Amino acid sequence: MDIAKYIDHTLLKSSATDQDIKTLCEDALTYKFYAVCVNSFYVSFVKQLLKGTDIKVCATIGFPLGAVTTQTKVFETKMAVEQGAEEIDMVLNIGMLKSNDFDLVFEDIKQVKAACGDTASLKVIFEISELTDAQIIKACTLSIAANADFIKTSTGFSSSGATLEAVALMKKTAAGKAKVKASGGIRDLETALQFIEAGADRIGTSSGVAIVEAYNAQ
Repeated sequence: MDIAKYIDHTLLKSSATDQDIKTLCEDALTYKFYAVCVNSFYVSFVKQLLKGTDIKVCATIGFPLGAVTTQTKVFETKMAVEQGAEEIDMVLNIGMLKSNDFDLVFEDIKQVKAACGDTASLKVIFEISELTDAQIIKACTLSIAANADFIKTSTGFSSSGATLEAVALMKKTAAGKAKVKASGGIRDLETALQFIEAGADRIGTSSGVAIVEAYNAQ
């Protein structure tokens, strides 16, 4: 297993400086992570730093609440893609899912997917700490119907992050029609391996360096 290829090396703190982002990209170059995940403001900067490599640039959209209009998410997505984002991690409209406004949630995802064009893949962030199992299943089915490429557990900014139970449920519900990204609270090798075993195809973490170093030290 090349565990580095499971990792989206992530820095989403609002206080992140350009030097912090530069260090993030230097880490990615050293450890050969699959992607670097940043707020959309930093996409063009990261794209330049990673120029000539196969490391993907991932941008968050509607982050971290998801409670902006679809038009806002679409505009942010188009800008991110134009500036070089190859993966888009959008936050699902959690309040509307909990309000059972499934048409709105579906359309929200569908329009962001369309804004990705043929250039970028789409991950939909659920924020599982706010949802029941039934709502997680519904979020999965809506995301798949809207042609999302990944379903993702958490932003890392809520009361808790990924759980093994939620990842297993998402994997089962997706049934191969979408991949699963686990994020939020994954800070060490043992935990990362548990999530991969549970079905995660990608791991979002700010602890990628420690995870890969621990793996290589085995």
